[in-house]
Amino acid sequence: MSFKIPVHENKSFHTDIPEKEYCKKTTLEYRKKYAQFFTPYPIAKFMVHWILQNKDCKNILDPAFGLGIFARALLEIDPKICIKGYDIDSDMIVKASKIMEGHKVMLHNKDYIYNDWGNKYSGIICNPPYQKFHDYDNKPALKEVEEKLSCSLSGFTNLYTLFLIKSVHQLKEGGRAAYIVPSEFMNSDYGTNIKSFIKQTGALRYVIVFDFEENVFDGALTTSSILLFSNDNRTEASVEFIVIKSADELAALKYKLKDYPSSIGKQVYFSDLKPQVKWRSYYQDLNSVKYKNIVPFTTYGKVVRGIATGANSYFAFNIDKQKKHEIGDKFLLPCITKANQVSGPFFTQNHYQALKKGGKNIFLLNARDTADKNVKRYIELGEANNIHKKYLTSHRNPWYILENRPPAPIWVSVFNRKGLRFIRNEAGISNLTTFHCIYLNMFSSNRADLFFAYLLTDISKRIFNDNRREYGNGLKKFEPNDLNLSHVVDLDKIDSNEELEIIKTFDEYREGVLNTSEDTKLLGKLNELFLSVLMK
Repeated sequence: MSFKIPVHENKSFHTDIPEKEYCKKTTLEYRKKYAQFFTPYPIAKFMVHWILQNKDCKNILDPAFGLGIFARALLEIDPKICIKGYDIDSDMIVKASKIMEGHKVMLHNKDYIYNDWGNKYSGIICNPPYQKFHDYDNKPALKEVEEKLSCSLSGFTNLYTLFLIKSVHQLKEGGRAAYIVPSEFMNSDYGTNIKSFIKQTGALRYVIVFDFEENVFDGALTTSSILLFSNDNRTEASVEFIVIKSADELAALKYKLKDYPSSIGKQVYFSDLKPQVKWRSYYQDLNSVKYKNIVPFTTYGKVVRGIATGANSYFAFNIDKQKKHEIGDKFLLPCITKANQVSGPFFTQNHYQALKKGGKNIFLLNARDTADKNVKRYIELGEANNIHKKYLTSHRNPWYILENRPPAPIWVSVFNRKGLRFIRNEAGISNLTTFHCIYLNMFSSNRADLFFAYLLTDISKRIFNDNRREYGNGLKKFEPNDLNLSHVVDLDKIDSNEELEIIKTFDEYREGVLNTSEDTKLLGKLNELFLSVLMK
């Protein structure tokens, strides 16, 4: 074998240089295919220290070995320790074998999910592959884990959580585990079953959350957290939630953990740990609890996602494409297809016509009558290009019929960094999944302007933030259910004089925006008016 360098002469062995060099030589697309996002060495050392505090720790498992950054950190402390690793990338296994030559490291080019169920370990350490359910065929993996662990999981479950619960299951009595994962599952609907399983094991001891503005992994927009487990059967055990904002804080925490089980974070006893709630509430202060007169969002309406075509480039049209394929107006649905097509909080017919004249994609194919020869020809073109075989289209019958989504009176942004964007859809047109749709119920539709005036305020966005999802670098995301489970001002607590003042201020603000003379002071006034209602 080449690359045969004695460990004591290899100055990069106890660093993350091998991973950095690998990233330079490998495309991001390839690394995403195998979900290869490497752990920084200082974080690996922190996790290793937790594992090795178990004095009986002799056999260590790394279920997603990569180039062995955890193994190298383990060997820096205990050069004689035995390590077992799994990885599905055969090229990675070859490279890792060369790096680990001369050590008690046994590598397997196999998928951890389907192997090694019969073994238990005194130490497990892992940075599992981060793949969302739609990035791989997750049904076989879900079935495997559900059958082995006798549990039920959501079809939206991400791969990294399957690794996580399998590893917790494989801990010996007294064993420890350390996992670095996105904290997404703790605040997502699909994570409820994962959290239930973790709670039942009683082994989770610490949840260490990195401040979301700091991106731990290059190339992966995730909010990272470290989960530390100890299968020590402590009675009256609790989980401690700790937020880390810097590398220095993490280094200090390493020494505090030596005093385990002494308390160093926010304690939540297992009896009080609720899988069905977002665990963010255990480590961050909630804005909604500061205010009175709030009610569930669903009091006034419901949020659903926009239209999902499954093949936007095929279904989306502009005027030139319409002329090319000779599709009549009645077969095209006016629709916003990209977030950047909407710049302000009010979207009117004038805005829509400007996009139309500018050649933007603002129609969707609406093939209601396949007897039309031009529509029929375009459908045949789609089939010739296998559009009907894509994931979403293959699940529709017929494949070219759009979802039944009436235009929503209010849109809300999906991803954001500066706060939620709400848009009043005065043009009455449809939208793709670039925005979510807000539909008001029959009892609230006549108060749409009053409700929208509230949505424009900073106070509303602060309260919504209790239910956000974080993806690193300040990127936030809201799924429809995140908003449906949020709280808003109780409109019934607004008296008639207050409502008149709010609507007057709102109308002045709207007029200024549409005349390109936005007065942000009016937004401040709206914020004060609603704040007074929330503080009554």
